[in-house]
Amino acid sequence: MSSITIDNIIQASERIQVHRTPVQTCTALDDLASEPDAPVELFFKCELLQKTGSFKFRGASNAVALLSDQEAANGVVTHSSGNHAQALALAARNRGIPAYIVMPTTTPDIKKAAVLGFGANIIECQPIQAVREKTAEEVRLKTNATLIHPFNNPNVIAGQGTIALELLSQVKDLDAILIPVGGGGMLTGMSIAAKALKPGIKVFAAEPAAVDDTYRSFTNKERATNEIAKSVADGLLTNLGDIAFSEIHKNVDGVYTVSEKEIIRAMELVWGRMKLCIEASAAVGVAVALYNQDFKEIVKKESIQRIGVVLCGGNVDLVKATELFQKYRE
Repeated sequence: MSSITIDNIIQASERIQVHRTPVQTCTALDDLASEPDAPVELFFKCELLQKTGSFKFRGASNAVALLSDQEAANGVVTHSSGNHAQALALAARNRGIPAYIVMPTTTPDIKKAAVLGFGANIIECQPIQAVREKTAEEVRLKTNATLIHPFNNPNVIAGQGTIALELLSQVKDLDAILIPVGGGGMLTGMSIAAKALKPGIKVFAAEPAAVDDTYRSFTNKERATNEIAKSVADGLLTNLGDIAFSEIHKNVDGVYTVSEKEIIRAMELVWGRMKLCIEASAAVGVAVALYNQDFKEIVKKESIQRIGVVLCGGNVDLVKATELFQKYRE
């Protein structure tokens, strides 16, 4: 069971030193998300402009700040496909402690370079969650570092929940929030905060159809996993965490999936129309708003008009991104 409360999230917001990221709008994307009888306004929370290029710095900063001096002296260890790795590396550097990062061999070079740039140590492993966890545990035993899990850590989740505090203060009268989901740390933290501050708000998760364990877990009310995870949204490949699974039916109102092509189409639209270089993982929520017909039906049925969409990161290889645009372009 999760013990994360709105008070934990408020305290995290007072503790961490992060950017208060802007909220942007785009008429062209509003038009694409709207139906003739169901106009929609989208409000994009730009976490790609956060320190280290993603929302992950919030949770990592909170977790590192809460370590005792004795714990901190031995450093921190984690496993991550990239964004949590960079976030923890910088949070550790800011506190002056070592960081050991277990990264899948499939991690984009741009993310590896950033982790090394923050002074962390990288240990590579196979892109399989069980192997990642085993390798991180081996490093922990060897170094006595504290494991800071990317999403299954209450202090990390509380840090991610601060996104919702900001968003709800920046945009009044939001009807719903769309949140990309991989391991579920951001979804859990934001949903707890949003429902505590505004009980009537709808919270929806957005997920690649290629790695739809959260959709299946939510729909069937039992834990589902992906044995092999592959998607252009490389930041969302991990299975839903224990804490997120225990919370998902309390505060989440629906989970919607999108195809690889829809993700890249949405990504290219944000680049072109909004001039924001989001990564594919950040395009998943946008893609749901633009292309998922089940989501559009719920929006119409529930008279949802003002929707917050989290653009969760912008750590992207520009050359690979343009290649993907070309590949998926009609």
